Amino acid sequence: MSGHGMLVWPYPIRYEQEDRHETDVLILGGGIAGVWAAIAARRAGARVTIMEKADTRRSGAGGTGVDHWGYAADNPCSKITPAEMTCALVENHFGYRNGISTYIHTSSAYETLLEMEAMGGKVRDTEDEFKGAPFRDDLTKLLFAYDYDNRYCIRVWGANFKPLLHRRCRRLGVEILDRTSATALLTDDGAYGARVVGATGINCHTGAFVVVRAKAVILATNRPQRIFTFSSEHRGTAAHRGGSNVGNGYAMAWRIGAEFTLMEKTIRSPFASPYSYPSYGTGNAINTWYPCTIVDARDKEVPWVDCNGRVLATVDERCRPAAGQKFFLMGGGNASQPHPGLNKYAGPKLIPDLEPRMMKGEFTPPFYADLTGMPWYERKAIWGLMVGQEGKTRVPILQTYEASGFDPAKDMLQTYDFLRGQGMREFVAPQERTFGEIGVAGGLLTDWDLMSNIPGLFGAGDLLFASQDHVNAATTGRYAGARAALYARGTDYGKLGPGQIEREKKRVLAPLAEASDSIDWKELNIGIARVMQNYCAELKNEELLNLAETWLADIERNEVRRVFAGNPHQLMRMLDVVDILTCAQMIVQASKARSASSEVLSFSRIDYPENDPPEWHKYIVVRHDESGRVQVTSRPLGFWGDYEMNYGPRHAENITAMQGNQASAGTQIRT
Repeated sequence: MSGHGMLVWPYPIRYEQEDRHETDVLILGGGIAGVWAAIAARRAGARVTIMEKADTRRSGAGGTGVDHWGYAADNPCSKITPAEMTCALVENHFGYRNGISTYIHTSSAYETLLEMEAMGGKVRDTEDEFKGAPFRDDLTKLLFAYDYDNRYCIRVWGANFKPLLHRRCRRLGVEILDRTSATALLTDDGAYGARVVGATGINCHTGAFVVVRAKAVILATNRPQRIFTFSSEHRGTAAHRGGSNVGNGYAMAWRIGAEFTLMEKTIRSPFASPYSYPSYGTGNAINTWYPCTIVDARDKEVPWVDCNGRVLATVDERCRPAAGQKFFLMGGGNASQPHPGLNKYAGPKLIPDLEPRMMKGEFTPPFYADLTGMPWYERKAIWGLMVGQEGKTRVPILQTYEASGFDPAKDMLQTYDFLRGQGMREFVAPQERTFGEIGVAGGLLTDWDLMSNIPGLFGAGDLLFASQDHVNAATTGRYAGARAALYARGTDYGKLGPGQIEREKKRVLAPLAEASDSIDWKELNIGIARVMQNYCAELKNEELLNLAETWLADIERNEVRRVFAGNPHQLMRMLDVVDILTCAQMIVQASKARSASSEVLSFSRIDYPENDPPEWHKYIVVRHDESGRVQVTSRPLGFWGDYEMNYGPRHAENITAMQGNQASAGTQIRT
């Protein structure tokens, strides 16, 4: 403590210092997508640097673990082809899912998992702990989840995958700039919309300004959070993704003219609520807890039904397709959505009319997840393997509960369905929305090289439009790393314009000057969220959206300059909130651009009440131009074309490059 009662900053302050680096491929974000991109690019012969605001050993939404390796249609036991799986996933999202990233995912998930296994990751039941279980393949010793017939989702022991990936990066000689938050992308000679030639950042411990010159840049940062709700004290482990994932990559790319799509999609979500419970820390029958038995307060079991409404008599039937159904999707598909034909992908689930039957007295709350009466292998898989390996469950859930005496063979765990704070399925207020904490969301528009409209700027992971989950991040990161390395082989470093670096340095360090009317970063974040709650919430029209645009511009002009940062950490937080502001502006502009309501996108325009008219079945694309105006274009659903014709040659080239061979000049990706 200092003499004035303030905490002494534990690191040397070096605001005046400027650190310079040079690399072939620069990766912004060291989460799952970022480290896989680094490994692939390094294997392809590129010099690689990662810039990560936290600690790469555990950073990112998947840094603390993964329990299942989903949609691995390329594994030897899968009865579903990558093309079938991709088509089902795109159709299940009514066409609004990224066919490019999804096909990369379904075609290379198992291939990527084998590479993870070679790094030391455990992916097989080598000790025969689950011998005899119906979800085990005795030949490969792989364990499967959800659909036991079609076997496309592999259970894994993934709690240590991220440290293993970090170690591989170190062994390959990847330069890692931890505790360094990226602030801006640099373009050739500072020209707007020109190819990317590097990025700037700020060291979150020392405040040193960082400049990295690069031939290619991969954005592997996560989606924007804290757009509509912000409660740094209340949410804690209830948040699905880390609160520091604020869309830095979105904001940086937007400012240089990159194209984005689906930015108008926001949803009500329990993951946006401060009233939710720790993820996977309450009993339920979905996701990590699938296919758990649920009982009421009087020990009456809640029935399970298949997609046709037939009551299932056994636990095993909960993991099999219905009669006449080829396969079902993880999570059961979108059967609850009002859209014809999609019931074919719906999986077994609890009776859909549980709530009205409870209200009539047939079932008595509270409800409990009952692992005690399930087969031993299901109980052991749910509690010991799934809960415990999934992100954020090993220490706060598994270890803490067991240390407190919880025994899944004897005890039941309460589920909070139909109580205030309903766990994972809670309905929240209309203004308590989320942009990207759960499901597919808007993001960077790319081509089959995962390159944006800005030459040399690639994307990977959740930042890509309409992409989601751990395995998608791993596979697209790996793919983008190879593509960026190949791009870097055929280009030079470009020119760093000194003017753009000095302007960015001035912007980044401006909050260090305290004013008489200073505020802190939390106040700024709360103000942005209030504007979005008031004017861009569930119901929208032109007048409301214009007010949102006006308010956000006013905050940018008059309030941002008032924020004071007393140390490098606060400086990083303040810059994060400025990026949140930019992302909020992107959402408003995209909302203005879609002149139609869309039930499938959870998008409601009062002034355009017709839901999903055929002429609006398309991707709305927005871009910020050099003059500050927003340019709006569109892409048709399925604009990516034939899957295998686009993916196959590129994938073969990637594998050749990662094996150390030179790419053929005739197949070099565009520059």
